[in-house]
Amino acid sequence: MRNKFWYSFPIQLLLLHLRKNLTLILVWVLLLLIIFEKFGVLLGIPYLFLDPEYLHQVSWLSYLLMGIGLAVFTMAFHMTTYIMDGRNFPFLAVVSKPFIHFCINNSIIPTVFYVCYCIRFIGFQLQNNLPDESLVAGYFGGFLVGTLLTYALIFSYFAFTNKDFFILFAGNVNERLKKVKLTRASVLSRYKELKDKKEQVQYYLGMNFRLIQVRPDISRFERQKLLKVFDQNHLNLFLIQIFLILFILFLGVFKENPILQLPAAMSSTLLLAILVMLVGAVSFWLRNWSTVLVFSALVLINYFSNFSFLNRPHEAFGLDYTVTPASYHLDRLDLLLHPDTVRKDRENTIRILNQWKAQVGSEKPKLVMVAASGGGQRSALWTFHVLQHLHEINGGVISRHTELMTGASGGVLGEALFREVYLRSLSDSAYNPSDSVYLDQLSADNLNPIIFTLLVNDLLIRNQKFEYNGFRYLKDRGFAFENQFNSNTLGLLDKPLHAYREPESRGLIPLMPVTSLITNDGRKLVISPHSMSYLGTSLMGRMGANEKKQSIDFLRFFEKQGAENLRFLTALRMSATFPFITPNIELPSQPVMEVMDTGLSDNFGIQDALRFTYVFQDWIETHTSGVVLVTIRDSEKSTEIVEKPSPRIFERVFNPLKNIYSNWDNVQTIQNEVLFNYMAESMPFDLEKVEFEYAPELVQVGELTESQETMKRASLNWRLTSQEKESILLSIHTSKNQNSLARLREIFDQDNQ
Repeated sequence: MRNKFWYSFPIQLLLLHLRKNLTLILVWVLLLLIIFEKFGVLLGIPYLFLDPEYLHQVSWLSYLLMGIGLAVFTMAFHMTTYIMDGRNFPFLAVVSKPFIHFCINNSIIPTVFYVCYCIRFIGFQLQNNLPDESLVAGYFGGFLVGTLLTYALIFSYFAFTNKDFFILFAGNVNERLKKVKLTRASVLSRYKELKDKKEQVQYYLGMNFRLIQVRPDISRFERQKLLKVFDQNHLNLFLIQIFLILFILFLGVFKENPILQLPAAMSSTLLLAILVMLVGAVSFWLRNWSTVLVFSALVLINYFSNFSFLNRPHEAFGLDYTVTPASYHLDRLDLLLHPDTVRKDRENTIRILNQWKAQVGSEKPKLVMVAASGGGQRSALWTFHVLQHLHEINGGVISRHTELMTGASGGVLGEALFREVYLRSLSDSAYNPSDSVYLDQLSADNLNPIIFTLLVNDLLIRNQKFEYNGFRYLKDRGFAFENQFNSNTLGLLDKPLHAYREPESRGLIPLMPVTSLITNDGRKLVISPHSMSYLGTSLMGRMGANEKKQSIDFLRFFEKQGAENLRFLTALRMSATFPFITPNIELPSQPVMEVMDTGLSDNFGIQDALRFTYVFQDWIETHTSGVVLVTIRDSEKSTEIVEKPSPRIFERVFNPLKNIYSNWDNVQTIQNEVLFNYMAESMPFDLEKVEFEYAPELVQVGELTESQETMKRASLNWRLTSQEKESILLSIHTSKNQNSLARLREIFDQDNQ
C-alpha cells in the first residue's frame, strides 16, 4: 500500500514540481497568500479576487469570469508542466488521451487552491453585508459554471486532437513530424536523456479517478516513437497558446467597450497564464540554451527600448508635442521666477481674493483653506464626504468661505469633483453638492480598465490613438484611468484647464493648484489656470542665486505648448500617478520632464496651504478675521505605539526598507506639525486647524465600538468593496470628527454674529 501511494503518478508529479518547478509552485503560493489576505492587503489586491467587480457590480457574472480566468491559468500550468516534464513519464504515450490523464494527475496543487479560494470568497461575501445571503449561492454557481465551461472546451479540443501511441503511428502524423526539424532535434535529445531512466510511476489516476496500474510491457515500445507522441501533443498546446495571445490582442482592439473590460483579477490571471506558457515554450524549444537566450533577449530589448519605434511616451492630453520643447534648464527656471514675475502673480491673486471677499459679503470673513491627503479612491471618497458635511453647516457658509484647496492624489480628485458640483449648483438647482449620487460616482470601480489595458495594450506595442484638442495621443493606462473616471462622474470634469480661470477670478470657487512631483529634480509642478510663481521661491530673495527654486509654474513654463489647454482630468491624474498603476507622464520639454504622484513630497497639501498663507499674510490680516485650515486625512494623525516582537532573520533584512515606507506618513506629519506651529505662532492673525481623520476602528455605533476585525481599513486602491465604502462613510461619526464639525459650527456661528 505504501508503494501504491508513494509511486502513484499524482505524488510523483508533486515531488517533481517541488524538486524542479519551484517557480511555478511559488506562483500558486503567491495566489494563496493573496486570497488569505497575507499579501497585498494595503493595496487591496485580495479583494480583487474575493470581491470581483464587472460592469460596476459584484454578481454571478463577475464570478463566472473569475472562474474562466482561474481555469485558463490552471490549464496554462498543466500545459507548461506537460511540455517540460511529460517525457519523464513515457507510459502516458500509450494511454488514451494522454494530456487529459496528465491534467487529472497533476491537479493536487490546483485543487488545494480551488478549495481554499471557494472557502475564502464564500466566507468573505457572507460577511459583506449582502441584502440577501442567497446571492452567495449565485456567486458560487457562476464561478462553478465558468470553471467547468472552460475545462470542458479545452478538454474537448484535446480529446479530439491528441492521439495516443497506437493511433498516432497508424500513419501520417509521423511523417508530418519528421518535417519539423526543431521537433525532431528535441525528440532525439530527449531520447538520449531517457534511454536509461528507470520508471518510477506504478499507478496513475484514470478518468474515473480510480488508480490504474502502469502497463508492464511499455519497455517493448521504441522510446523515440513514444516521444513523438508528446511532440504531437505539444503542437496542440502551442496552438492553444497562440489562440490565447490572439484573443488578448483582439480584446485590445475593443478595450474601451465596458463589456470587454474584464475584472482586474481575471486580467491578472490571464497575464500569469501567458507568462507561464511562455516559460514552458521557451524551456521546451531552447532546452539548455534557454537561460542564455532569454537573458540575451532581455539585454537586447532593454537596449532597443529607448529607440523611437519602441519608446512610446506617455503624454499629457491637451499639450502640443509638435512644437519646439520648452527649455528645462536652471537659467530658465530663474528667469521664470524673476521678482517682477512673482510680484505680478501676487497682484493677480490679490485681485482674486478681493473678488472672493466681495462674493462672501462680509466685512472681515474667515478664510477657509482645505488640505486633503492622498490615498487613492478611499481618500477621494472620504474627502468628498467630509466636504459634503461641511457644506451642510449653516446653509453652505463654509463652502462660500473656502478660497483655497490643496492636496495630493485621491484627495485632489475628491476636492475637484466637489468644487465642480458646487460651481454648477450656483446656476443650476439640479446639482446639489450634498446629493449622495456623487458618492456613488466617485466610489465606482476605476481599476478594471487600468489592469485590463495593461494586459491588452501597454505590455505590447501601443498603437491605438485618440484625438483631443486637435492633437492625437496614444492610448495607455493613463487614458483608461481618465476615461473611466470621466465615465463614472458623467463628464463633469472633462474640460480644459482654462475653463476654471473665470470662476476662480470671480471668486465663485476656490483656487485649487494641482501639484505633481517632478522626478528629474524633486521640484513641484504647480498646475493652475492662474500662474502661482510665488509658491516656488522666497519673497525677499535674500538667498539670491544660491536659492534652489522649489516649484515650477506649469502655465508659464509650457505656455508655447498650450498649457492652458491641458485636459483637467490629465492634471488630476498627474497628481495621482501611482507607480506601475498609471504611468508617469512625460512633458514636452528638453530635457524631458517626467512627473508622478505628489504624495511623495507632500501627501497632505498642508505645505502649499501654509505657503499661500505666508505669501498673502498682509492681505489676510487686513481683510479677514483669520484663517481656518481644514485638513482631511485618510489616516489617524496620532496612533498608539505598538510593541513589536523580536524580528526574525528575514525581517532584519527587509525591515529597514519597510520602516522607510511605513514611517513616511509620520515623517511628513511631524514636519507639517512643526511648520504649522511656527506659522500659527508667528502670523499676525488667528490661524486655526480643524482636522478630520479616516479612522474606521474608532467608529461608534450606538453603544458598540467596532473593533479592527469587524471594520477593516480601506485599501490604497482605485477600487473599493462595499465594506470599505461603508467604513469610509461611517468614519464621519467618530468622536474626533464630530468634535471637528461642532468646532466649525461654533466658528461660523461666531463669524455670523
